[in-house]
Amino acid sequence: MQDIDNILNINLIKPLLAQGFEYLPHALLFAGPRGLGKRALAEKLAATLLCESVTQANQACGKCAACRWMKAGTHPDFRLVTADDEKDTEEVKNEKSSEKTKKQGTSSIGIDQIRTLEDFVFIGSHRNIRRVILVSEAEAMTIPAANSLLKILEEPPPSVYFILISNNKKTLLPTLRSRCRVVPFSRPDDQATAHWLQQAGLDDQAMRYLDLAGGAPLRVMQWKNDGQLAAIDALVDSLASASADPVTLAARWEGLLKAKAENSFRMENLVEGVQCWLFDLALEQATGEVRYHRGWPRPKNIAALNPAALLAAWREINASRHSARHPLNPLLFLESLAIHYLRALRPMNS
Repeated sequence: MQDIDNILNINLIKPLLAQGFEYLPHALLFAGPRGLGKRALAEKLAATLLCESVTQANQACGKCAACRWMKAGTHPDFRLVTADDEKDTEEVKNEKSSEKTKKQGTSSIGIDQIRTLEDFVFIGSHRNIRRVILVSEAEAMTIPAANSLLKILEEPPPSVYFILISNNKKTLLPTLRSRCRVVPFSRPDDQATAHWLQQAGLDDQAMRYLDLAGGAPLRVMQWKNDGQLAAIDALVDSLASASADPVTLAARWEGLLKAKAENSFRMENLVEGVQCWLFDLALEQATGEVRYHRGWPRPKNIAALNPAALLAAWREINASRHSARHPLNPLLFLESLAIHYLRALRPMNS
């Protein structure tokens, strides 16, 4: 099976270290869409920086005490900072704010999480080599947290390295971005990625899901591992053959969300799926091409749709995405979503 590291260009670590550790910037920002291997590269680089027997190829040896601690998640000179309830990562919770965060249904990195780094940064290392801080989902930092991190980045000790990961760097403070060298992650080769996904068990449907994921193979694999692929197919089918009755369509969507015993398909996944479908309808009406749904059958009445109405519905739904995680009344939320969607499907002359 082809190595996913090569497909995702995780070996970007080589040019970063080509001139030696002393030339590596003390703040890096790995930026790009979700599912392109940013976290894997960040962890690989952190392990290399902390390794006590780095190979001639500038890679962690995997055998020294530092490498063993990194594998166990117990290295004293490494800190991982994540959003309060970020999925599939180590949780770093703030006792004072975690309850409020859960009630709001949002993920955030608070100022207290950043302030705890000050002693780590400005007091000497345990192993007298380097210290590494990895901030995952950096865009989840609150404004106070980002400003607190900015102060640390202004004059960091020479042995401290920061690696920030962001799925949307535009949401970061410009002053914070300016303190980092940006390492952009782009969509990998489609053919090689689709082949890897086929070998991983997606067969001839690999390209379908790869387009929907924006070319991010690790996101597709997450969908597969979470059992979401059948729910995604069912959602697209409901959009392509939508009933004219919003209550009926909302009930169909509610059924998808209630099947949590079989998959982890959530409200925010459903809202994103509706938006991607609306975007493609507008794009296809204007250009004859689609971005996300090349592998699915297309509706027959696209030419009769109003692209302005489609984009207006996209914007209306986007405005409500913040409440998609924990709506006060899920069924009413779905009915409102269905109304926005079906309203956008009205022919231009109606």
